[in-house]
Amino acid sequence: MASYHSFAILALAFAFCLQGTLGSIECENLNKDSCAFAVSSNGKRCVLEKHLRRSGVEVYDCHTSEIEADKLKDWIETDECLKACSLDRNVLGISSDSLLESHFTQSLCSPQCYNSCPNIVDLYFNLAAGEGVYLPKLCESMGEKTRRGMQEINSSGFVAPGPVSKLSSSKHGAPGPISGKKMSENHVAAPAMAPY
Repeated sequence: MASYHSFAILALAFAFCLQGTLGSIECENLNKDSCAFAVSSNGKRCVLEKHLRRSGVEVYDCHTSEIEADKLKDWIETDECLKACSLDRNVLGISSDSLLESHFTQSLCSPQCYNSCPNIVDLYFNLAAGEGVYLPKLCESMGEKTRRGMQEINSSGFVAPGPVSKLSSSKHGAPGPISGKKMSENHVAAPAMAPY
């Protein structure tokens, strides 16, 4: 009886260890159809990349990015969330560019996506923050003024100041040549050529 009890405990322990090993996600082991929007066991986001071989054949690889997911691990995004958020399973790389598309942003901010797909919302929350935009505020503005929300992302809300110079405040307009010499009638000005 004791050996049966010991065997049962050993078998149970082995099953838990095996499940932990099989349940972990490594981006490099994912195929093209499960890579995009996946999160590895260490909490890093997976990214799908495409390479062209010398033979002209396209090859897709899944790699671990340096982008960490907030409180998510071992996650493969569901088809339902991809559909609700208007995303494609075969998207390459990780980019905030899709936030500029009003159709995508409307889908992302929809209750079906925003309230049900924490992985996607977390990703785009961080991408929007990288552009200087607070995603909840953008979603709030979607119903009111969609264009203004898109413009915030496009400009990132920051305009760099121009150079300050004593010459720019001159009463006489643009300054003359740097050398101080005036051009004579013998000099001909040619238009600048575009680089090739």
